[in-house]
Amino acid sequence: MEVEAALGCSGQGRGCGGVAPAGRGRERASERGTRVRISKGLSGAGGSVRKADFQLNSHLSTLANIHKIYHTLNKLNLTEDIGQDDHQTGSLRSCSSSDCFNKVMPPRKKRRPASGDDLSAKKSRHDSMYRKYDSTRIKTEEEAFSSKRCLEWFYEYAGTDDVVGPEGMEKFCEDIGVEPENVVMLVLAWKLDAQNMGYFTLQEWLKGMTSLQCDTTEKLRNTLDYLRSFLNDSTNFKLIYRYAFDFAREKDQRSLDINTAKCMLGLLLGKIWPLFPVFHQFLEQSKYKVINKDQWCNVLEFSRTINLDLSNYDEDGAWPVLLDEFVEWYKDKQMS
Repeated sequence: MEVEAALGCSGQGRGCGGVAPAGRGRERASERGTRVRISKGLSGAGGSVRKADFQLNSHLSTLANIHKIYHTLNKLNLTEDIGQDDHQTGSLRSCSSSDCFNKVMPPRKKRRPASGDDLSAKKSRHDSMYRKYDSTRIKTEEEAFSSKRCLEWFYEYAGTDDVVGPEGMEKFCEDIGVEPENVVMLVLAWKLDAQNMGYFTLQEWLKGMTSLQCDTTEKLRNTLDYLRSFLNDSTNFKLIYRYAFDFAREKDQRSLDINTAKCMLGLLLGKIWPLFPVFHQFLEQSKYKVINKDQWCNVLEFSRTINLDLSNYDEDGAWPVLLDEFVEWYKDKQMS
């Protein structure tokens, strides 16, 4: 009431409350002092109110942010359901910061993979599969036969010619780790259908190596056991044996000279025919200078069908004279 009276007097001026004019000076001074005290009081009171409002607003803002975080987590399925009362009222209870935090942030559950995570996982699997496919593709390309690579391989030994000659053949045998007189070289020549012993033409090389799917030295080295396996098959062995005669003979001759024949027979039959040492001895002391193809082929048949003691040999059979003479010579040798 005093504040209102003071404000009222200030607003009325001279006619305030019927006070005599003579005392107006002192009254005005008193009014000014009262106004200052009231103003200071109001100012102090206003500061306290504003401070209280700021603290309240800050507290409410914090709670509102927590509430938003809670609902965001709830949408992401990361919180427990709100109690029925709280859900209906939607009220915010007065609590300490730790209590509110425990309420808003319940025990953590296993997070479901987000769509972005799922895409990342799929991309990672896809990249892994692509790298595996890519390495497999590169490996497959290296393993696949290449005519260009085979051609380049040929000229490593042929030089500027279109045929691998004796010098190139020697280097070739050294690279694949095989001696020139090894029987597997005869099998390789058979697979290449080479026409001249000690020579591989470009056409023979490309045709034969393509059939073997070999375009590098390493691939051919890995194929040597496969080539040797042809010798274990009776049909293929017979084909190789017959091929050896034409391969080894001089092309202007119909027969094979005796020295070459002994070498080729030793290469093909030396390890599989027990009587070969004796037959080789017979050839050395015989008058024969050459062997024709009929004699050559019958030697193989003889080695396969006649017993080691020659007991089943029929002298009246269709055997060539060469073998008749061998049987007679061997029996005489056994008797003596």
